[in-house]
Amino acid sequence: MRSKNSTTNAIDKTLIILSSFAPDNHEWGTVELSQKLGFHKATVSRILLALSRHRFLSQNPRTKKFTLGSEVMRLSSALRQSLKSNIVQVAKPFVDELRDRIKETVILELLSRNGSFMAYIAEGPRMVRLAGSIGDPVPIHAAAGGKAILAFLPEERRKTLLQGKLQRFTPNTITGAAELEKELRRIRKSGVAYDREELDEGTGAVSCPIFDHEGRSVASIVVAGPHQRIQQICDDRIVPALKEAAARISASLFAEG
Repeated sequence: MRSKNSTTNAIDKTLIILSSFAPDNHEWGTVELSQKLGFHKATVSRILLALSRHRFLSQNPRTKKFTLGSEVMRLSSALRQSLKSNIVQVAKPFVDELRDRIKETVILELLSRNGSFMAYIAEGPRMVRLAGSIGDPVPIHAAAGGKAILAFLPEERRKTLLQGKLQRFTPNTITGAAELEKELRRIRKSGVAYDREELDEGTGAVSCPIFDHEGRSVASIVVAGPHQRIQQICDDRIVPALKEAAARISASLFAEG
């Protein structure tokens, strides 16, 4: 019978071997990993094959070397989903508090694989016509919340999200790549994004990005309402309160991480 210590040691070695594939999923062979980690070759071979059987690793039939497998992707997807739920849970009281403070509708938008979507809406005392409801995707190039997230993403991620022709929703929608990049530079400088009737005529919005514990823009907090009203109270009332709320949510996500 194997002792408790030998079982723990095997688990430790398995986890160390699995973590060796981070951060770039480098292809490792048995001998290379054995030399890198100082583990016996037979031990490394046994663990690699076990991880491969359970799809945590995938073996290249030509080189016989290993890379991360489909089960790791499945766990990663589950983690991303839980983080999205966590953002809503963390942000909700701050969104509600901002709504109560400025008496306007406040929205939480989250980054998704293909853009952004409305994850939570705290309706203000005055009804606002919104272009969608909770769960609906938002055109990331046309909405204040989407642009706030987009501005702070890595360049390659931005390019992926902006592939293809940018759809026009109103005469004010930005559809040119150069003009949009200029707008994103302005957002990075000020920390504030605007929707000046770009998604829906008559509706305006202002937004600030929310960052996770790794400093990545993962969400945004948005104040929306009739364009004229939002424009009139934006600089004096909305922007300072919005920046404060976004910073507090980001700080809470940093603490969670």
